[in-house]
Amino acid sequence: MSETKRPVEEKTFTTHDGLALFYRHWPAIEESKGAIVLVHRGHEHSGRMAHLAEELELSEFAFFAWDARGYGRSPGVRGYSPSLGTSVRDIQTFTDHIAETYGYAAENIAIVAQSVGAVVAATWVHDYAPRIRCMVLASPAFDVKLYVPLAKPFLALMLKLRGNFFVNSYVKAKFLTHDPERIASYNSDPLITRPISANILLELYSTSERIVADAEAIHAPTQLLVSGDDWVVRQLPQYEFLARIDSKVKSLYFLPGFFHDTFGEIDRALPISKCRSFIKENFARARQNPHLLNAHHEGYTQREAAALAVPLPAHSWHALYWNLTRTLLKVCGYISDGIRLGHQTGFDSGSTLDYVYRNQPSGTTPLGRLIDWFYLNSIGWRGIRQRKVHIEELLQKALALLSRDNQAIRIVDIAAGHGRYVLEALAASETQADSILLRDYSDINVEAGNALIHGKNLQHIARFEIGDAFDKDNLAALAPKPTLAIVSGLYELFPDNGLIRRSLAGLAEAVPPGGYLIYTCQPWHPQLEFIARALTSHRKGTAWVMRRRTQAEMDQLVEAAGFSKLEQRIDDWGIFSVALARRNA
Repeated sequence: MSETKRPVEEKTFTTHDGLALFYRHWPAIEESKGAIVLVHRGHEHSGRMAHLAEELELSEFAFFAWDARGYGRSPGVRGYSPSLGTSVRDIQTFTDHIAETYGYAAENIAIVAQSVGAVVAATWVHDYAPRIRCMVLASPAFDVKLYVPLAKPFLALMLKLRGNFFVNSYVKAKFLTHDPERIASYNSDPLITRPISANILLELYSTSERIVADAEAIHAPTQLLVSGDDWVVRQLPQYEFLARIDSKVKSLYFLPGFFHDTFGEIDRALPISKCRSFIKENFARARQNPHLLNAHHEGYTQREAAALAVPLPAHSWHALYWNLTRTLLKVCGYISDGIRLGHQTGFDSGSTLDYVYRNQPSGTTPLGRLIDWFYLNSIGWRGIRQRKVHIEELLQKALALLSRDNQAIRIVDIAAGHGRYVLEALAASETQADSILLRDYSDINVEAGNALIHGKNLQHIARFEIGDAFDKDNLAALAPKPTLAIVSGLYELFPDNGLIRRSLAGLAEAVPPGGYLIYTCQPWHPQLEFIARALTSHRKGTAWVMRRRTQAEMDQLVEAAGFSKLEQRIDDWGIFSVALARRNA
């Protein structure tokens, strides 16, 4: 492995969960135009990409590369991460560190990633919507070739039966590259990690399917480098991914005869020259951000929701299937308390969400309780409970920021449901709020919320009232002026961005500069058709047809109202996100 002659610094940064990960930094030699972040492939480490800092011949750029947790010189169990989502968040933490320490904002960062690293990078761009300048993905591992029949279902079964375990890589260096020097260095490199955790391998597949299917949510200029004789990954999902990306600036280069280690091949000068040109071209022009404020009229999620709202042909097998599903749910509702509550108040109601938060299976028979357990552990409701965790986490963050700045802590939640997530978080907080105002449109929710306030002995600072979350003037007139506003699980229920903009505009008038906003988004859901065809909404029993908002769209709506996003959380399935923003001056 050839070493770079460019001066390099070796440092660590602290991740969101306190792990100190190793990274390399090559400062720009000339006046800096930006930063290039290198993301290594699976089993390897940042040193295997160090040659790019020299060979890309971009002296006006700083380079950064970190060893993923469990790899190279970073700590952690070898080949393991708690989840792929954790590794994705590590990119966010690393780029935050680069911005804070070296002054490179996302707009001045380019990503160059290989294989598994390319999937992690693409997932980060999809889920967090950073406004990076561009990204170059070499042989992304959207579909790893396992060669053993039924390998994926077998691995999934073993994971359930025996817990997590590790799978050793079958790939030999001679199938990664034709370069004898790279082969020799791979075989002798003590930092190569051959095992990979089964949980990460399986999540790599599920996440890749999600990102390829929903690549239209990605707007970053993207270059894809496809190795022609790749023994490790399949190529078709790579083509599908690039075809779906919603960017006017994207390109693909097919590299005949190349093995999987695209940037480590003997003829790597070709992909490196393409990468160099792509980066220089994108830094030579201003970053073009898409206009997503009208995505409810013309976006792909609007087309998706419109298709789900169309009634099925009356006598089709598809219609029969969903009729039977609805009938089964009604029958289950007689013995499952959760399903019955959903039918009574709407599966998207505050009462249903409070039931999901409590997570205590209940029914009239042992079978009813078992059905209720499966209901409460469906992927959507697990995501909802993780969203609650993330709201509480960012709520504590906002309280700390307000306290640090000696600001009064006046909280409003404009659609609180029963208000459980806010009240429980505040009851557990060391920082005392000056006032808490919870609002909701429903008399049922207001009554239950007031009972919860008294049950937690918070009536001296908290009150619950009827309120319209989309009445701009009413929100603008909130008194006292809130320094922290919360909107959770509301905007996801309404497809019209006009409503959302009115609500956010009212909050922008109510929250003074330096105040904060916590908002949620639903950029993805694996059960959209089930929800639309089988579940009912709180709005007079109508079908619950959801229009997803991409993270980029939701962030634009918040920014247009006068807030700047600071931090974000998202669950490992990519379903629900929670973000914290500050009101601009």
